[in-house]
Amino acid sequence: MRHGQSLANTAGLIVSHPENGVNNYGLSDKGRQQVEAGINDGALPATIRLFSSDFMRALETADIVHQRLGCIQPVTFDKRLRERHFGELELGPDTRYPEIWALDQHYPDHCEHGVESVNSVIQRASTVILEYEEKFQSETCLLVAHGDILQILQTAFSGIPATHHRQLPHLETAEIRELKQV
Repeated sequence: MRHGQSLANTAGLIVSHPENGVNNYGLSDKGRQQVEAGINDGALPATIRLFSSDFMRALETADIVHQRLGCIQPVTFDKRLRERHFGELELGPDTRYPEIWALDQHYPDHCEHGVESVNSVIQRASTVILEYEEKFQSETCLLVAHGDILQILQTAFSGIPATHHRQLPHLETAEIRELKQV
């Protein structure tokens, strides 16, 4: 699940560094409503295990899901689910994302502007999945994280190169998408 609309989203800012994202830029009112709407279909059981980035926008999303579903297990916060780091673009306009995504398509190890590479993101996200799959084989898990990390992670399940993460359907705020291996 991608977090609901955040205050960074409404301000048009890139917030990817823990100094800015852990204690600031939580959900907007619309973001809270999106999360509520996203879990209203009843498809998620109370027995679900919730794993979340520790950025405020993801933490608040996970808390809403946890409370609304009456989850049995507490939310587990995992720093490996944090936003992709966007280096020098931090606190700059989010209109710069396409510039990075264009580079991603051709250079999976690029670190232009100090951005975390696609290969680094896929490695970190895959490690999380492998660990949770081993520990919680017969349980349903919900990862609450950020657009780029989830888009990139989905490429592994779709059987396409991580460099093609923007060719997948865009993951909307508060959208839940099942990760199934093809």
